[in-house]
Amino acid sequence: MEFDINQRPMDLAEIILSHDPQILGLGVYIWNVQPVTELVSILKRLRPGLTIVLGGPEVSYECDQQPVVALADYVITGEADLAFRDLCRTLLSGGRPAFKIIPATLPTFDQLELPYHLYSDDDLAHRIVYIEASRGCPFTCEFCLSSLDIPVRALPLDRLLPAMQGLLDRGLHHFKFVDRTFNLNLNTSRAILQFFLDRLRPGLFLHFEMVPDRLPEGLREIIAQFPAGTLQFEVGIQTFDEATGKAISRRQNYDRLADNFRYLREHTGVHIHADLIAGLPGEDLVSFGAGFDRLVALRPQEIQVGLLKRLRGTPIIRHDATHQMVYSAHPPYEVLSTGALSFADLQRLRRFSKYWDLVGNSGNFPGTLALLWRDAPSPFHAFLSFSDWLHEKLGRTDGVALLKLLALLFEHLTARSGIAPEQAATTLWADYTRQGRQDKIPRYLQPYLPAQQPSAKPAARPASELPARQARHLDAPPVS
Repeated sequence: MEFDINQRPMDLAEIILSHDPQILGLGVYIWNVQPVTELVSILKRLRPGLTIVLGGPEVSYECDQQPVVALADYVITGEADLAFRDLCRTLLSGGRPAFKIIPATLPTFDQLELPYHLYSDDDLAHRIVYIEASRGCPFTCEFCLSSLDIPVRALPLDRLLPAMQGLLDRGLHHFKFVDRTFNLNLNTSRAILQFFLDRLRPGLFLHFEMVPDRLPEGLREIIAQFPAGTLQFEVGIQTFDEATGKAISRRQNYDRLADNFRYLREHTGVHIHADLIAGLPGEDLVSFGAGFDRLVALRPQEIQVGLLKRLRGTPIIRHDATHQMVYSAHPPYEVLSTGALSFADLQRLRRFSKYWDLVGNSGNFPGTLALLWRDAPSPFHAFLSFSDWLHEKLGRTDGVALLKLLALLFEHLTARSGIAPEQAATTLWADYTRQGRQDKIPRYLQPYLPAQQPSAKPAARPASELPARQARHLDAPPVS
């Protein structure tokens, strides 16, 4: 049975009961725990005899504290691939496990069937297709559930690569690898990259999560051979503050990291999506801002600013008393305040993150970004000032139309940042039309632009047919 967990619980219950199942297994994650709780409650009221089994990271820890666990019949903690099968066999044969909570034995890949043939043609056309070449992580970062997932287990290439060929043969173009450390085993990384390099085609797009300070020459050499925009690397920096990194057991070589970023930006066409976490124990606004500025200088195409989450089971809770960590009691359990950052500080950073996504990460305003902090000593504090002002104007962070944002950027640049209207208008309109938009020039820009603006020609779609955001970054001028 397949259904979309994003549907309303009432509608899901109708779909599920129409199939008249005996056993229902549900994976529970941070973002779906509330609708799953409601769904399980509805199902139990309508069909008390239906056996409901929960699994997934959200219910694998602190089980006794969760209403959804109380509602279900059984909970499998850990990787449930084999344990769920075994439980179903027991139940269908009339047996009953002795305990409600069932710890799963860690499976190896030779015990598992690969699922990729189960993707339908509709899935391949419209959904993100996730691939795992390995499970586990060798690092011990205290905010991350993957740090509990030791050892790292790799799927043999003689099983993985034929499965990837099958997806290619069926027309899949976008592959999202979910390995926490794709570049951990260099021989495996090279073999997977070479496999796709040998099969390059228009539209191919590959996403990998990378360790930021591990990019030796052998890996650089093959990465450089891919056309611009074909590869996207998600790189978790999280913090540049060495004391904070040490406190949360995160190890990384910042000099090597910077050298790798420079290489990727200067010698490859990789799209870099870099992550920073705000609200880590002990890190204040000054040190976070310094880290953001340091990352801006390395010129990744995207910087995701996320707020720390207190995931169930992670050892980050050991800092709660020392650093006065306060988290929301509701998913996704974001940090509300710390000893170094007040609730008001973190609210500012939440808004900063949303507005940065609209202006910086979107790829719509690369030239304008440089103007925003041209005369400021710190890109972070310049953008934070813009973020504060923007929220005063709008009172919200979502539903901001692009033309509305264009007008507000012009107002801020000219009225608050001291940028000449002619320069602000020219830069903004160049950014806006760079990807082929042919709108009429807004009235407030007309006095500052040439009377006869040439019509912008539609930009040629990159040969690789990239996702829209990545395509916008391809020919963007560097932000500095």
